[in-house]
Amino acid sequence: MSKVVIKAENISKQYRLGLVGTGTIKDDMKRWWYKMRGAEDPFLKIGEANDRSSKGESDYVWSLQDINFEINQGDSIGIIGRNGAGKSTLLKILSQVTQPTTGKIYTKGRIASLLEVGTGFHPELTGRENIFLNGAILGMRKHEIARKLDEIIAFSGVERYIDTPVKRYSSGMYVRLAFAVAAHLESEILIVDEVLAVGDADFQKKCLGKMNDVSKGEGRTVLFVSHNLDAVKKLCNKGLLLHHGQLIHDGNIDSTLDSYLLNYSSNEQQSGISYDLDENKEAQILKVVLKDKDGKDVIEYFSDQEICIHITLRNTLLNKGARLNFSILDKFENVVFINRKDLDFTGTTEWVVQLPGDTLIANFYKIGLALDIPKVRVLDFPMEKTNLSIVNIAQDEFKYGDSENGIFKMPIQWSK
Repeated sequence: MSKVVIKAENISKQYRLGLVGTGTIKDDMKRWWYKMRGAEDPFLKIGEANDRSSKGESDYVWSLQDINFEINQGDSIGIIGRNGAGKSTLLKILSQVTQPTTGKIYTKGRIASLLEVGTGFHPELTGRENIFLNGAILGMRKHEIARKLDEIIAFSGVERYIDTPVKRYSSGMYVRLAFAVAAHLESEILIVDEVLAVGDADFQKKCLGKMNDVSKGEGRTVLFVSHNLDAVKKLCNKGLLLHHGQLIHDGNIDSTLDSYLLNYSSNEQQSGISYDLDENKEAQILKVVLKDKDGKDVIEYFSDQEICIHITLRNTLLNKGARLNFSILDKFENVVFINRKDLDFTGTTEWVVQLPGDTLIANFYKIGLALDIPKVRVLDFPMEKTNLSIVNIAQDEFKYGDSENGIFKMPIQWSK
């Protein structure tokens, strides 16, 4: 039977916008008196969910509400959800940086956390001194830290600056050293927030490899928050999905990712997307619309259905080598297909990209577009992408099924 190392019981966290405390000494004393009597905090009845998409009426916001879960030793947990879902707040509570408003957290073992750039480091101390400081906070003896010192410095890649005060470090150097310290010192639980986004691609790969070693090789517990779903899938075996401060899914990582993608894709699915006109751009993508072969707008396609993607462009350049880059990305935003079209026109026009039926496996995809002059400059690169949903007509009970692996259905011929 696995050993439970983290247990959350009815965790909630409430903040008051713009103020610390209740706002008056009278109300602060009232809250203290209720707490001394073991009664419910009277101010907790006021508040609303943390929804960034709309302005609420209350000054109180619930960042987390009634969170319950258990984590076993050796589990690698991916915590996912949109910005404002409560992921960072949950990690701060687990790291004991802040206390929950209600509920209790039970942990077994020492916790090393990497929450944001600079957390846990004293800016006036050198990198070497901060390594010993963090080890001491974890309860390690000086000789235990010294035994790990060379390994930490080598992993961080900041050997040359290890005796320089960390206030002179760049954000990338900060993260390198902070992660090296958190991952190599002897803690039973490692908590890592989205700070790895600061590092370069090679260091991110190195960090993911180390976290995998920590969890699977050393039997330690890892909690990982990231918007990089591909990294979460590769590293984690279980997942927690947060939405507006509530835990809406707790299970294996595949089911958690499916729930996340189904939840947000179905909520936001639309037949197209329009972009505001920007006269300062020499060329611009104005609109993307999904249609069927008869010209009707659609929000999802059956797997055997022809896909027609209508792209409206504006171009002021002629014979300058400008081109449209069209790509299809999988649900983890890995590029699975790319094509290019030279912009041999001026003014505004519409191009139609046609994909035959039975080409893509049933799943969620995104359409990526960019305008550029190769090796010269990018003309337009919309960050917001159009969702492309392919439905498998043979699997009504689970439309976006996992029964088919891969991406493409390639027409092939068999001979004998």
